[in-house]
Amino acid sequence: MFTYNCLNPISPIGLDKFSTDYKKVDEAGDADAILVRSAAMHDMEFSDKLTCVARAGAGVNNIPLDKCAQQGIVVFNTPGANANGVKEMVFAGMLLASRDIKGGINWVIDNASDENIGKAAEKAKSAFAGTEISGKKLGVIGLGAIGIKVANDATNLGMEVYGYDPYISVNAAWSLSRSVKHINNVEDIYRECDFITIHVPLMDATKGMISKEAVQMMKKGVVILNFARDLLVDEQAVMDAIEAGKVRHYVTDFANPTVAGKNGVICTPHLGASTEEAEDNCAVMAVKEIMDYMENGNICHSVNYPDCDMGVCTSASRIAVLHSNTAGKIAAFTTITGDAGINVADMTNKSRGDFAYTLMDLDAPVTDEVVKKMEAVEGVIRVRVIK
Repeated sequence: MFTYNCLNPISPIGLDKFSTDYKKVDEAGDADAILVRSAAMHDMEFSDKLTCVARAGAGVNNIPLDKCAQQGIVVFNTPGANANGVKEMVFAGMLLASRDIKGGINWVIDNASDENIGKAAEKAKSAFAGTEISGKKLGVIGLGAIGIKVANDATNLGMEVYGYDPYISVNAAWSLSRSVKHINNVEDIYRECDFITIHVPLMDATKGMISKEAVQMMKKGVVILNFARDLLVDEQAVMDAIEAGKVRHYVTDFANPTVAGKNGVICTPHLGASTEEAEDNCAVMAVKEIMDYMENGNICHSVNYPDCDMGVCTSASRIAVLHSNTAGKIAAFTTITGDAGINVADMTNKSRGDFAYTLMDLDAPVTDEVVKKMEAVEGVIRVRVIK
């Protein structure tokens, strides 16, 4: 029996995917797996029982990734599960920034008691006129699951789309429309585009990437959209640019004192992935990741350990070893199984930065003695007997 705990409300559509071999527990310390959305985990103490954390969403800045890796806790996220919901918000943001829809709505509310509101509207509407997005240049920074959807669909709306991602994956490249112009220098997007939307993860290398210098390169009247993370943008620099008439609008999904209620800012309360469909998709993907890891030892969409998949074990036994990415580990593991007279039927080893993961299928049941010897190997963090 496996146990799991939810730090945030998780869609029952996803939780219902758990088999009868899984039981929900009220305390995180009693769980083999944790599901989380936005709850802060940096100050949590993790029990030795915890083996994995699944973030029902893409961003993982609320999870201490290094701490988890050092304790042999695999952290998953659910890339792409909420991509359509975020994409739709990006287009809503572009439309709200192009045409004063909000101002027009407020005018109708303020004049609702006017019996001649229809006639009055014809005179007032010019104050809320705007521009169309068709024919405008859109720069998409980051061509992951969300960025690709934004870029591809923008071409269908008649926009001229520039995409920038120096680390674009092969699968993403295949999915990108041929109409999208792949840009090698992000500064070209800053200089050329009428709309700029950012879709990259928050890391040390990307923090504040929309900097004061970047804003200075942009066209007058540019619209900047941020549905990724607020810290990717030097928001004070953007506020100064709005006041100076350089930036037309800053559209952000992250309310904070710098932007909330300010002129030229369209701010929503983190609604990007807040759709029923997105929450369901994220929950389903997170549960599947947990089940595959707990039952088969396979890792898919981890953010602190390498992905590794050996399918369903058909041998007598399977063990998973989480360890440092240093020389000599494979030799040590196979020596231990060889000394125990156990043949290795299949094996794979993957690494990611300082950490590595080894799966071994064995032709005989693994013994406690073998497990203890593997745990004693220098650099081994955790050994799990999958079967």
